[in-house]
Amino acid sequence: MSADDFPGLSPGAILGILGGGQLARMLALAAADLGVRVHIFCPDPESPAFDVSAAQTIADYDDEAALAGFADAVDVVTYEFENVPASTAAFLAARTTLRPGARALAVTQDRFSEKTFIAGLGLEVAPFRAVDSLADLEVAVAELGRPSVLKTRRFGYDGKGQVKLAPDSDIARAYEEIGRSPAILEGFVPFSREVSVVAARGKDGAFAAFDLCENEHRDHILAFTRVPARVSPAASGAAIEAARQIGAALGYVGVFAVELFVVGEGDSERIVVNEIAPRVHNSGHWTSEGAQTSQFHQHVRAVCGFPLGSPERRGRVEMENLIGDAALRWRELLAEPGAHLHLYGKREARPGRKMGHVTRVWPEQG
Repeated sequence: MSADDFPGLSPGAILGILGGGQLARMLALAAADLGVRVHIFCPDPESPAFDVSAAQTIADYDDEAALAGFADAVDVVTYEFENVPASTAAFLAARTTLRPGARALAVTQDRFSEKTFIAGLGLEVAPFRAVDSLADLEVAVAELGRPSVLKTRRFGYDGKGQVKLAPDSDIARAYEEIGRSPAILEGFVPFSREVSVVAARGKDGAFAAFDLCENEHRDHILAFTRVPARVSPAASGAAIEAARQIGAALGYVGVFAVELFVVGEGDSERIVVNEIAPRVHNSGHWTSEGAQTSQFHQHVRAVCGFPLGSPERRGRVEMENLIGDAALRWRELLAEPGAHLHLYGKREARPGRKMGHVTRVWPEQG
């Protein structure tokens, strides 16, 4: 069945999810609230989502026999990560409804394609150049200058696959550090804040954006998200409108995030689009307690063809990621008034590993 023919589902339907990490786990919990059963497809037998799903398939993403059985067992398929192999997406899309569709994956899996797509919408991005050789990198550095950032075109997250080029950096060494992989060089953006829009789009074009949130990273990993973001109403509106444009241009169905830089201060603030995440997003975890509809419920609603819920915020909200052994604070956090603890059920705490998060909601200031 093609996505265009998809009639929408009812409670009791089966949602297939590619990937079994914490995002799939929280999607499965939200789906259960809506009477939707979940079937997880993941190669890792210790996937956190397995604990809360009705069915599981443990197989590699290129196992066509397993994929065919999975497609036959579910009513619609979504995914929790953007690096789903293109061949897997195509295989499933030919057999069942895939939401978001393969175009969103194709655009966002490659940083050069992504930047080109965003710029083509008339949205501002950092200046960038494609890098396929050391000679390309030398030319790109001459054009964009330093500081700048060298990034692999594919498979980068939480600071992986990128190297900052300072004025005294060894260019050849930086290229070796990313494995001489196809890359892009991005010019430096003198941002004052990092923000993101988490939004949902339905098959009918309905659009619902959560309030712009402000993000604080430590060691390239999201540490805190706070809402509302400390930006001007004009910048906030521009960010949400950018998300609306991106979702429409992709024909997107589901929840997605747009990460942006805020440049300037006060009346001179403007937004620069950094990247798109075609899935529920870490910076949207605050919505679980901080919004009328969580991003996870919203995604299930969208991909199943249910009406979208209200994204209205309940108050001032903070989300804190629990990285590595920070999850050992669980007893302290459970005793904290107003704190809402979410642990992901991962068996081993490692440095840099996301083990859980906590949200805090306060009344709006008068």
